[in-house]
Amino acid sequence: MRLALSGLALIFVAGCGSQEAPPSRTEGARDTAIAESAVPGAAGVRSALSASDSADARRAREDSIMSAEDQ
Repeated sequence: MRLALSGLALIFVAGCGSQEAPPSRTEGARDTAIAESAVPGAAGVRSALSASDSADARRAREDSIMSAEDQ
């Protein structure tokens, strides 16, 4: 009887260990979640994200101008 219960317990434990962890958030997704929250400092994160987005947009415009001049 003990052997049967031990075998069932072993099968149960082995079946429970193969779950995958949920995917982790990217840095941008995490920063956006913080910026949209009410935690202290969220306004600073929101401002930093806005500045970063503006810089990315400007860089994209400059790149498109440079690629147009090369043609």
